[in-house]
Parts: sequence; C-alpha cells; structure tokens
Amino acid sequence: MPEKKVKLITNPNSDLGRAWRISADLRPIVQEFGGADWAGTVYPTHAIDLARQAAEEGYELVVAAGGDGTIHEVINGLMQVPAEQRPRLGIVPLGTGNDFAHAVGMPKDPNLALRKIFMGKPKPVDIGKIEDNLGRCEYWDNTVGIGFDATVTTRLHKYTYLRGTFAYLVAVLQTIILNHETPFLKFSSDEENWNGKTFMLVLCNGDREGGGFRVAPDARVDDGIIHYATVGPISRPFVLRLVPEVMRGTHGRFSQVRMGTFRRVEIESDMPLMVHMDGEIFSGFGVDLHQLMVEVLPGAIEVMG
Repeated sequence: MPEKKVKLITNPNSDLGRAWRISADLRPIVQEFGGADWAGTVYPTHAIDLARQAAEEGYELVVAAGGDGTIHEVINGLMQVPAEQRPRLGIVPLGTGNDFAHAVGMPKDPNLALRKIFMGKPKPVDIGKIEDNLGRCEYWDNTVGIGFDATVTTRLHKYTYLRGTFAYLVAVLQTIILNHETPFLKFSSDEENWNGKTFMLVLCNGDREGGGFRVAPDARVDDGIIHYATVGPISRPFVLRLVPEVMRGTHGRFSQVRMGTFRRVEIESDMPLMVHMDGEIFSGFGVDLHQLMVEVLPGAIEVMG
C-alpha cells in the first residue's frame, strides 16, 4: 500500500495518442514511491469526474498526466470540493503545449516530473474563476483567450496531425486570413476601467500559452493577481509583425498593446465572444456570450513540485 492515497489520472489521447505509451513507462517510478491507483479518461470532461471522486474518496494526491486540457479538467474536479477536502495536485506533462506545467516549474521530462511530484514539497498556486451571462461557472489555471486568440484555438483543435508551436502558428496564419473581428469591449476591474475596439484580450495566470508564446512575461501563478494583454484594432500585416514579438515577450512596447493586472474584472461585449480557457473552447462559433466576470482565487490549490 502507498504511504499516501494517490490517484493518477491519465489521458491516453494526449500528444496525439503518444501519452498512452509514456504513461505505461512511468509505472516503475510509481511503484518505487509506493504505488498509486490509476484511472484513464474515456470521454470529454471525464477527468473532472475522476478528480472530484478522488477527492470525495479521501485521496491525498491527484496526479494529472496529460496536456493542458487534462490539467484543466482535473483542476475543475478538485475545485468542486471544499478546500479542506481538496487533494494536492501533481502534474506530469504529456501534452503538446504543457504551458501550466511550465508555469509551476515542472521538468519537461515526464520521468523527472513524476519524481519531483513524489519527492518535492507542496506550493500554493492561484486559480481563476470565470462566470458568464449564460449562467456557467468554471475554473482555469493558465490563460483565458478572448477574440483572435480564441479563434486560433478553435482552429487548432481541427489540426489532429500537427503538434506544438508549429500547429499554433498554422492556426494563427489561417485566422489572420479568415477572421479579423474587433468587438467593442468594456473592461471594468478593481484596478482600472477602459473600453474600445479589441482585436484580442488574453487573461494570464501563467506567463505563456501555445507552447511558448510569452503573452504575460511577468505573470506568476502564486502572486495573487491576474495579468492581461490586449491588442486594439490592427491590420493583418501588423498581426504578422506581432507574432514574433509575443514569442519573445516584447509586444508590450507597441502602442496598440495594453498590459495590466487585476484581481476581479467584468467584461462586456457588443457582439458574441469567442473564448478559450487553457486551450479548451469555452465559447465557440454560434454561442451568444456577451459578458464575463473573472476573479483570482489566491492559493486555491497546492501543487507538488
């Protein structure tokens, strides 16, 4: 029996199906540290149910082995139970982007990450909460993308044959050609208020998304605040100009870019919004989403590492 009750939730379809083989290779390390109960996801949102059940059954540590989408679901499951009942979280990066794993300092190598989970110490990290005008409430850990960024993510989900940053760049180029909307946003936070035509708005708990786009270079997952970067109306050629700047994290020097922080914000739009959370589609084509309320929950989850 393991010294702690450990549940390991893996998504065998992560990284275009490669995660299944990698997960199997992790078994000797799991046994070395006392063993764990394994569970694999078989349908969308399954990891939410598995994580919630693990918490209700008294597991002390839940390890998410997968990509950013798997981690997003596990966190949403853990957040459904009271804080005093919430297990600690371990992250084994088996996806294509692994942005939240990067944000919490996990090694890229799954074997090293798993050892760090079992040998490391818990550290509290912030979690974001989002509510919309449709009555939905969900939690997120890394980024929320609104506008262009979300449309890119929607297209990215169709590229089952491409991986990582290259796939993201292909989706960016296609979106530049086909989509160039600029909804009028009202942004009302505890720090500032502004409004105007907006090409893109990204809310950041972690510093990067898309496997390496440094949208908010100063963001930290344990600073108790959410960072954001927004881009006003720009031409298609200027989008291409910005892409390498975002990859380097130097886009904040342009006048069309605004960056800031908040703890709570309300966002209203004059047209339906495209929204992604942690690379998962929250509002796609045809969804009548016009209003969002977002807040940070400081130190809501303890991550092992």
